[in-house]
Amino acid sequence: MYLPGGRRVDLREVPDPEPGPGEVVLAVRASTICGSDLRAIYREHLGEGPEAYQDVIGGHEPCGQVLAVGSEVERVRVGDRVVVHHISGCGQCDECRRGYQVSCTSPRRQAYGWQRDGGHAEQLLARERDLLPLPDSLTFLDGACVACGFATAYEALCRVALVGGEQVLVTGLGPVGLAAGMLASAMGSPWVVGTDPSPERRALARELGAVDVAVESDEELGDLLGDGAEVSVECSGAGAAQLTALRHTRRHGRCALVGEGGTLTVDVSAVLIHRQLAVHGSWVAPTWRMSELLERLARWDLHPERVVTHRFPLAEAAQAYETADAGVGGKVGIVVE
Repeated sequence: MYLPGGRRVDLREVPDPEPGPGEVVLAVRASTICGSDLRAIYREHLGEGPEAYQDVIGGHEPCGQVLAVGSEVERVRVGDRVVVHHISGCGQCDECRRGYQVSCTSPRRQAYGWQRDGGHAEQLLARERDLLPLPDSLTFLDGACVACGFATAYEALCRVALVGGEQVLVTGLGPVGLAAGMLASAMGSPWVVGTDPSPERRALARELGAVDVAVESDEELGDLLGDGAEVSVECSGAGAAQLTALRHTRRHGRCALVGEGGTLTVDVSAVLIHRQLAVHGSWVAPTWRMSELLERLARWDLHPERVVTHRFPLAEAAQAYETADAGVGGKVGIVVE
């Protein structure tokens, strides 16, 4: 399945991939749709550099089962259930050595679904080093949700060093915001407040237990949070919501900016310096953090697939993207039986 732009989906028949040295072929079982797919590929091809779409099979959130392995593959075996870390870095630069393949500085950096074939297909050719084991208690759809969205939310919460007993504010209750709320509770937050202009998304967040309370406006947060939450996570990518997250973070608190896009205008002295906030830009997750999250999800018996409100077969990928683009539900998944 290819994304030519202009809100179109192109289904094509292609040959089955063959694994080379260090590569494996996966039978894709689930591949979810990310907001960045919609923003930078589905609607129009906006990307340059890391977001440059190269007319490859779409889908950067794949999960599946190993069908075949090439030479020099040492860690995985046929039949293994795996999650694909969706950025394949050079493996040599400082960022890759730290596990942050998303920040790879080499021109050889490739993202699945952007510069190399992704998961919206029956089979996927992947590098062994990009694969993480999927615990038996987690489903393939759980794994697909972790491949980007849940791992991104988890990295942000770890970046701001959330500890038990702290209040959390989540701005933007799309799939990443839902993940942030669910994970914050699992990590010990007793009070998670969310905000989103969409009544459907607020209702879904409450229904899933991702937040304790969800409100529409900035004005309502003052009554709920008083001086503010110790931790805030901004997941919408909208400038107004970014400012809301900062303004409702408590003095000496920590804020993670996760949502891509937006232009933020802020009174630096009044909002940041005088209130001594720590602000973190957080971009996806390193491989080791994603592996840690998979282990903890199994331990917590927390299933990310709960945020998936719509499931489609590969043949209905166009409808899947239309649904995701409407932006009123949770995660949209393409499931291959």
